[in-house]
Amino acid sequence: MNSRLQNSYSFTAAPLRVQFITTSLPVGGAEVLLLNLVKRLDKNRFSPEVVCLKEAGELGEEFSRVVPVHDNWLQSKWDARVLFRLAKHFRQSKTDAVITVGAGDKMFWGRAAARLAGVPVICSALHSTGWPDGIGTLNRLLTRITDGFIAVAQQHTEHLVQFEKFPRDRVFMIPNGVDTDRFRPNHAMRGWLRDSLGLPRDCKLTGIVAALREEKNHFQFIDAAKLVLEQIPNAHFLIVGDGPERPAIEAHIERLGVSQQIHLLGNRSDTERILAGLDAFCLTSRNEANPVSILEALSCGVPVVAPDVGSISETVLHKHTGLLTEPVDARSTCQALLQMLSNPSFASVMGLAGRQLVRNDWSLDAMVAGYELVISSLYSAKMPRIAQAAPSIAEPQNAEPVPTAQLADPTLVHLTAETDSGPAVKARVSTEEAVVPESFEILFANQLEFETSTPAISAAHTNPLVTLEMHSEDAEAVSF
Repeated sequence: MNSRLQNSYSFTAAPLRVQFITTSLPVGGAEVLLLNLVKRLDKNRFSPEVVCLKEAGELGEEFSRVVPVHDNWLQSKWDARVLFRLAKHFRQSKTDAVITVGAGDKMFWGRAAARLAGVPVICSALHSTGWPDGIGTLNRLLTRITDGFIAVAQQHTEHLVQFEKFPRDRVFMIPNGVDTDRFRPNHAMRGWLRDSLGLPRDCKLTGIVAALREEKNHFQFIDAAKLVLEQIPNAHFLIVGDGPERPAIEAHIERLGVSQQIHLLGNRSDTERILAGLDAFCLTSRNEANPVSILEALSCGVPVVAPDVGSISETVLHKHTGLLTEPVDARSTCQALLQMLSNPSFASVMGLAGRQLVRNDWSLDAMVAGYELVISSLYSAKMPRIAQAAPSIAEPQNAEPVPTAQLADPTLVHLTAETDSGPAVKARVSTEEAVVPESFEILFANQLEFETSTPAISAAHTNPLVTLEMHSEDAEAVSF
């Protein structure tokens, strides 16, 4: 944990109102983490809500039983009106902290609206080392107004500092955590799982739990399974999860002729039962930070085979809690699975060590305590400025602005976002107030325009106070 936060809890008279901003709530690792977090936050100190820019998704109903959920704020990727909808919501709810979950549009709009509304604490929680959590040019513009970037493992912290170039003193490591009481060894699940699938009681069973998306690389899992079956004919393989890659995955299984040995179970709410019934757990992702599914498998006492990418080596300790493989290499995955499935005693020892590791270092309680510490500490650090409320969107002429830079020309200012290849995106601001904050936040702008050489794509919002336009020659040129 960042040393700035040690021993600096804040105890306030009323719970801090925390808004978590995400795109939607499908079944996935980051969403399960968020669900567990909002369930476990101390409600005497924190009052969480969840804002989905799009539809709530499959987990929306479960979230709504725990906290208020607001959805359908963004009509399209370039719907700039979401800035003002969110800012109004933050003001009306008297939000104390905004935490965006993941990169992309929610990271941009959530932080920009929070600054516009004068929210005291603005943070971004990131869960991967590549897509979908790659940081685009527009999101880099908001680094200066962000109080904290939350990493999920130590190597992920270094990635955010070294690769994403976030200030080290604003990157906080909060380890992902799982409920070790729910995810626990249960030998009876071995028989139950095989019986429920109509499989022989003595078959070797390996599973993967991951959304069916390209970066999860299920094709490698299937290719490795095909190779394992040449050596262990009674092996079977489970794929838990759903997503856009399902048709292609099904076609690949049929093409390899392994449809009788590989079983697609879709999304399941009983993953703790499925995991406890496995002989081995496997991931084949192209990139990861600290996958929740690995923690869940280890917590169930199941050893893991996974590629050495991201922060996986912090939980899959080679030959101690599992086996690390070469990334994007089906033969490496196959060899590790053969070693594990052929030596049950070796696998059992690694599984027990994995559960002990999770209980000690990756528990849900530790994760929740980390978020509570970050939120309360940053809020305490900004207390002297909280009294200076940000100006009202409806009545900007009567409000005191945050510290700003006076413009020599009261009608126009150019801000340029630097990238590795030079200036790529320009912000043009026209304002009647002749005041623009030093970092990217436009409190009293008549026009804010991001532009590249050819304005072919445009989305704009106009009201009596603000016109916001975004232009790009293609959808990728201006990235969040």
